[in-house]
Amino acid sequence: MSAPRQSKTVRQSRTQTTELVLPNDTNPHGTMFGGSLLSIMDKCASICARRHAGRVSVTTAIDSVEFHEPLRIGDVLLVEAWVNRAFRSSMEVEVTVSTEDPDSREQHMANHAFFTFVAIDRNGRPVAVPAVMPESKDEKRRYRQAGLRREVRLYLSGRLKLTDAPLVKDELIATLQSKDL
Repeated sequence: MSAPRQSKTVRQSRTQTTELVLPNDTNPHGTMFGGSLLSIMDKCASICARRHAGRVSVTTAIDSVEFHEPLRIGDVLLVEAWVNRAFRSSMEVEVTVSTEDPDSREQHMANHAFFTFVAIDRNGRPVAVPAVMPESKDEKRRYRQAGLRREVRLYLSGRLKLTDAPLVKDELIATLQSKDL
């Protein structure tokens, strides 16, 4: 019998970084390339995943990338990442990007995405990671939603049958029951 997995809180691996959008990061319109932004987000998420797992972790998927507003030369970016849920060797890391007015310090949400990371050993093989212990009501909601997103991702990739996806199945039934058909 194996020992129970340790748990870590969301705040133990929460990661924040600040970036400045420079001319090299932008297209001819003066707005940031999506790939440049994703690179910054991936680095922040990678540090967060590594803090949670206690080892190197690699990106295996990026879901629901949302570009809410363009980022321009000179924008100050606040990038924040946290682990919503950990499975056996994988973790869902949520990343947000906000712009900050340097004078007023007012912030506006600019971008958002979910990254999946897998912790690996020295030979590149997946290894178990600590569970996530959500504390706040918001963290518990994100924890539940991460399980649902994982099932959807596995179903869409063909690695999970709908009959083996209880969270998706329960969500679909609840949604159908709540509708006046």
